[in-house]
Amino acid sequence: MKLLIINGPNLNLLGVREKSIYGTESFKSYYEQLKKSFPEADLGYFQSNVEGEIINTLHEHGFSSDGIIINAGAYTHTSVAIRDAIAGIKTPVIEVHISNTLTREDFRHKSLIGPVCQGCIMGFGLESYRLAIQSFVNC
Repeated sequence: MKLLIINGPNLNLLGVREKSIYGTESFKSYYEQLKKSFPEADLGYFQSNVEGEIINTLHEHGFSSDGIIINAGAYTHTSVAIRDAIAGIKTPVIEVHISNTLTREDFRHKSLIGPVCQGCIMGFGLESYRLAIQSFVNC
């Protein structure tokens, strides 16, 4: 099973930024744990702070992967272009957030990408990614 994790803006700073919200572990370290936990999955990873690069990656993998897990960061709430890219591909996409965005600032309560995703997992810290992978592997 071929799965791709896409992280959006500022998620390259996990383990460094706002530790009370995002924790102290880097995504690189967590990703290594995920690969060991799911040997049956061919896990790929991409992170970018640039909206267009995220869209290009969705286009590139959106017809050949079995699933995509995306944490679009702040683009979740602003990017019609990422929403359209997800809607335009055939690979199922799960939206993931480390924090529970519904308990944060009002502008974070609406996801533009959510309606075109298979589902959303939020609020479980980095474990949100593990839950998304499990949902693909167990289906």
